[in-house]
Amino acid sequence: MGRVEAKPLATSLMVTEAEHEQAELQRLAVGTCAIYSHCAPDKESPNEDALVLIPCGDDAAVLVVADGLGGGRGGKEASRLAVQMLREAVESVPAERLREAILGGIESANQAILDLALGAATTVAVAEIQGDTMRSYYVGDSMILVCGQRGKVKFQSVAHSPVGYAVEAGLIDESEAVHHEDRHIVSNVVGTAEMRIEIGPTIELAPRDTVVLASDGLADNLYNEEIVEQVRKGPLLKAANALAAVVQGRMTDPSGERPHKPDDLTYILFRRNP
Repeated sequence: MGRVEAKPLATSLMVTEAEHEQAELQRLAVGTCAIYSHCAPDKESPNEDALVLIPCGDDAAVLVVADGLGGGRGGKEASRLAVQMLREAVESVPAERLREAILGGIESANQAILDLALGAATTVAVAEIQGDTMRSYYVGDSMILVCGQRGKVKFQSVAHSPVGYAVEAGLIDESEAVHHEDRHIVSNVVGTAEMRIEIGPTIELAPRDTVVLASDGLADNLYNEEIVEQVRKGPLLKAANALAAVVQGRMTDPSGERPHKPDDLTYILFRRNP
C-alpha cells in the first residue's frame, strides 16, 4: 500500500466501502493520483462514499468521487451506481467524446438510482483530465478544487446548497458557512427527477498544480485555506496522508471553535506529469 505502481493503470480502478489506513498512490498515463477513503469514526454501517479512476488513453483520464446520502443501503448503493455508470460510459470512449460520455454516465446513474425506488441519492464530482487541462462536472456539494504550488486557488466548485449559494453571493463568509446549522442541506443530487449537472470551465494545469476531488467530509472539517496548505506542495502521498490525519483529528475532537463533523471521508489528489 502507498507505492506507485510500476506501470500506469491499464483499466479502471473502482473503490467502494473502503477503509484505507493510509492513502494509496496510483499512476495514470497522464499523471499521478493519491486516493483515500474511510468511514466516519465510530460508525457501524459501511462507508457510503465511492471513487473511480478511469484511464482514457495516453493523455486523458476521468476521476470521480461520489458521496451517498440518506444512510443505510440506499446511500451506499447510490454512490456505487454513480461511479459504476460513469466507468461504463467512459472507459472505452475516445478522448474527444469524453464530455458527452460523462454527461451520459451521470444521466444513466440518475435513472438507475431512481429505479432502485429506495429514495436513495448521491452527490458526484468528476474531473476530466485532458493533457494539461481539467474540466469539472458535478452534482451536489462534493468538492472540486485546483490550487497551485504557492497556494493560489485556480478553481473551486460551488456547493449546490443554500449555504453554498450564500457564500458565492457574498452573504456569508467561509467561517460562517462551515459552522452554519443548515450546512448539511443539499439542493441538487443524483437520484432525483430535478437533477442538474454543472459544468465548470477548462482550467490549464501547471506541472505542480494539485486537483482535489472530495466528499463533504473534507470541507466540513477543514477551512479551504487549510486544505490548500496541506495539498499544495511536497510529495503527493505525503500530502494525502497528512490531510487524512488532520481531518480525522478534527472529526474525533469537538473541542474549540474549529470545524467538527464526523462523516465518511473520500478524496482524490491528482497532479499531471511534468
